[in-house]
Amino acid sequence: MYLSVIKVKPLKDYEVELTFENNEVKIFDVRSYLETGIFRKLKDKKLFNQVKISFDSIEWPGGIDLDPEILYKKSKTVL
Repeated sequence: MYLSVIKVKPLKDYEVELTFENNEVKIFDVRSYLETGIFRKLKDKKLFNQVKISFDSIEWPGGIDLDPEILYKKSKTVL
């Protein structure tokens, strides 16, 4: 079972702040994805900052998205 993302906020340095349905807030670093496939488009900060909630996860224009399970597992908890 995975947790849904209920809020997303783009941050500097290609990170996003995520709030999950259990109210846990985490930071996900997108930089490691920026050299892979369609994620290269996110190097454009204007596009990167257009991140939004899509169903239970996040996405950018053009259908660029990340799985909520990956977001939860690979993000760092905000203290």
